[in-house]
Amino acid sequence: QVQLVESGGGSVQAGGSLRLSCAASEYTFSIYNMAWFRQAPGKEREAVARISTAGLKTDYVDAVKGRFTISRDNAKNTLYLQMNSLKPEDTAMYYCAAKYRPYSDSWDPAEYNYWGQGTQVAVSS
Repeated sequence: QVQLVESGGGSVQAGGSLRLSCAASEYTFSIYNMAWFRQAPGKEREAVARISTAGLKTDYVDAVKGRFTISRDNAKNTLYLQMNSLKPEDTAMYYCAAKYRPYSDSWDPAEYNYWGQGTQVAVSS
């Protein structure tokens, strides 16, 4: 069972940048399709971005396209989320997730098997 630990969250002003990391415990990290989700207070968890096992496929939700970049380093068992031009509406707890199901068009969080504990991002105006 893979364990995921996020880091890199913090407080920034609108327009600023943050880079989130998600460290995986297993050397088999490369077999998992990965994603970032976020959850703001009082709201449901929502998808942000996903990446295939080798990093060749990426997708983003419309709200973050052009501002966020998902990437991974399988040699370091680490997933990243570079967030630029941050907006107050990006404020949320950010979670990384892993699934061994095939890469697909679905953003359903139920498809993901393992989750980290989250890292908080706060963007002030």
